[in-house]
Amino acid sequence: MPRTILHLDLDAFFCSVEETQNPALRGKPFAVGGRPNERGVVASCSYAARALGIRSAMPMSRALQLCRQLIIVPGRHKLYSEYSEKVMDKLRALTPFVEQISIDEAFLDISDIRHPPARLALDLQADIKNELHLPSLIGIASNKLVAKIATEVGKKSARPSIPSGAIAQSRDKLIGPPFGLTIVPAGDEAKFLAPLPADMLWGVGPKTYARLTELGIHTIGDIANWPEKELVNLFGENGRELWRHAQGFDNRSIVTEYETKSISQETTFNVDVRDEKTLEKTLREQARDVARQLRKNDLAGKTVKLKIRWPDFTTLTRQVTLPTATDSEDEIYKAVLKLLHTVRKPNQAVRLIGVGVSGIGPPVRQLSLWDAGSEKSRKLQEVVDQLQEKYGKDVIHKGE
Repeated sequence: MPRTILHLDLDAFFCSVEETQNPALRGKPFAVGGRPNERGVVASCSYAARALGIRSAMPMSRALQLCRQLIIVPGRHKLYSEYSEKVMDKLRALTPFVEQISIDEAFLDISDIRHPPARLALDLQADIKNELHLPSLIGIASNKLVAKIATEVGKKSARPSIPSGAIAQSRDKLIGPPFGLTIVPAGDEAKFLAPLPADMLWGVGPKTYARLTELGIHTIGDIANWPEKELVNLFGENGRELWRHAQGFDNRSIVTEYETKSISQETTFNVDVRDEKTLEKTLREQARDVARQLRKNDLAGKTVKLKIRWPDFTTLTRQVTLPTATDSEDEIYKAVLKLLHTVRKPNQAVRLIGVGVSGIGPPVRQLSLWDAGSEKSRKLQEVVDQLQEKYGKDVIHKGE
């Protein structure tokens, strides 16, 4: 039996959350992100801003050139995370088979839910709209690939597309931007994909798209009609995946949990930094945040990595493997500080700096007569973590 996969996208999510806090923003061109004089970029923009050509990841200075009246709203990521979790709770109330792929996107396997998919989707959109005041787009298909592309198609038209015979209840208030619902019946995957541009297919990046264009391949249907062996000759194993995806095949299952492979923090400075003390303080704060996240997840890591970017955008990474896995702020900081001293010349300007830990697994704790002190230190750190979790990072500091 074919599966039924639902893909949900909270389009313009940051802006939608900001509108719940400040309704006066509705209908106005505004963007969430950093200030233009601080190298800020657009993290999210309203539909009114999009109509003027403003897009996510665009430099805020460029966005202001396109719209001098653009309202810039600083990001509030804790607030966005809270709203995201409320939406995800609603999804998990429907089914345990939920794969959250970002703060504003998720896949659900609704194969075992008896309600008609169209009714379920419209009810879900209405609940999110009425209770959280957030718009959403939904794509439904027999697999993740087609469901995701269905959402993208719905985003462009922002009007429900429900096949004849589907059971659905009309909700006029959900029709039109920024709502959309597109359902692809099982068996119609290739037919649905065929007329779409080739670069809407997963695995088609700018380089691949340019090569496909040279070959006269412009749509997903063109890829599907190309001999599989020739695509393999041209693109290697990726060519085989392109051909399969163009046919609408995708057998990936819903993944409800991911193994943590690394934890990192990085900072892009508003202006280039040369001051040694500022860089050391930033690394200390990052090491603290990474160590705290490790302890929170009951993990430890063996490899400490430094990421650094110069003003000309040259980016370096250096790493060191420790004798034993750690979740200690001091150990992470000392390791990354040594790495900094090996790559940076005195007074050299820095645009971005970051700390990461990989080689992650459960912490190994061996208590003996000789490490009782470290166990006391761990207990103390757990208390500090609890205080900072409750009252904020600035409630208590380590003495210098």
